[in-house]
Amino acid sequence: MDGAPAILALTEIDSTNAEARRRLDSGGPAPFWSMAERQTAGRGRRGRSWHSDAGNLFLSGGFRLDRPVGDVAQLSFAAALAVAGCLDTALDPAVVRFKWPNDVLVSGRKCAGVLLESSPWKSGVALVVGVGVNLVSAPDDTTLPATSVVANGARCAVDAIRAAEHVITEFEAWRAIWARDGFAPLRQAWLARASGLGEPVQARLGSETVTGTFSDLDEEGALVLATHAGVRRVRAGEVIFPAMDKAT
Repeated sequence: MDGAPAILALTEIDSTNAEARRRLDSGGPAPFWSMAERQTAGRGRRGRSWHSDAGNLFLSGGFRLDRPVGDVAQLSFAAALAVAGCLDTALDPAVVRFKWPNDVLVSGRKCAGVLLESSPWKSGVALVVGVGVNLVSAPDDTTLPATSVVANGARCAVDAIRAAEHVITEFEAWRAIWARDGFAPLRQAWLARASGLGEPVQARLGSETVTGTFSDLDEEGALVLATHAGVRRVRAGEVIFPAMDKAT
């Protein structure tokens, strides 16, 4: 493991992920985390925009890791676990769940998202780990209904700086576990809070839609579906849980 990461506080930036990528590309020291009070061009998965209202958490970490890109992708689960650990301090842990591959839900609604972006670096990967958390407000025009920590009756004051510190501490702890023990401990902890486990699911894979039952998370982080044609592993795609969408 490398040393403790620096934390860079920014007032306004286009995107904390973009800023982390620029710092990695310029050859600056890593690891580090960048946090912004506001984003003017925040983004989520698949090129979607990320609403960046003041008071919410916008945080990105930059890392250079001597690991295969497939392994490094597992750190999205470390980030989700870190966010959950932070939310547990303000909410009932029973309402905090995960939606594969990168969403953190509160009472069935999206409260946070994780965005990993990587590029080759020497024999390994330059990695950006982006985290967005709806602390005080949530958008109302999202595909999956959204919510915020405050809307769920936070039992303590909600502060972006403290939330960032908590997420970073939790992430670095999970990253150390991953570096030492592999993905298995992260997989077990993630599955304990997995939303939709044992329920019908649709996975949109480009022009193909696969329907089945969410049966497991495999040893590499892929979604395991039980389908009429047998077991199908989904490593990337748009996942829809009909029961979840109906409930919200």
